[in-house]
Amino acid sequence: MPPPILATPTTARPERIDRGVAETEPDSESGDESLGDLFGRLVDDAKGFGQAEVDYYRTLVRERLRAAKASLWMGAVAMSLALAASVALVVGLVFTLAPYVGPGWATLIVVSVALSLASLMGWLAWQQIKRVMGELP
Repeated sequence: MPPPILATPTTARPERIDRGVAETEPDSESGDESLGDLFGRLVDDAKGFGQAEVDYYRTLVRERLRAAKASLWMGAVAMSLALAASVALVVGLVFTLAPYVGPGWATLIVVSVALSLASLMGWLAWQQIKRVMGELP
């Protein structure tokens, strides 16, 4: 007859403490964890996963905002330089036309053409916005 198999004491795993409540992790050999304990672990794991996702997206948004901030500054500088160049162009056109039609008429011609062009581009932009928003067919 074979010798009797003696039950050996199982070694307890370290306790996990969540919100002041101590839980012992189940022994992998016994598998007798209650449904409530499993559900509690599932909820804790889901909360941890959700918090990790929130932290990830928060970090992602911060990085993109930092990159966008630099881009916005560069865009503002570019727009300022473009505005300065267009002012220089208008002044140059006035000086170029002044010997032919006089300074007053040269200013009137250049301003009229510039305002007509600005009005046309503004109207086209407005039509495009209305089309995008669905007000026009």
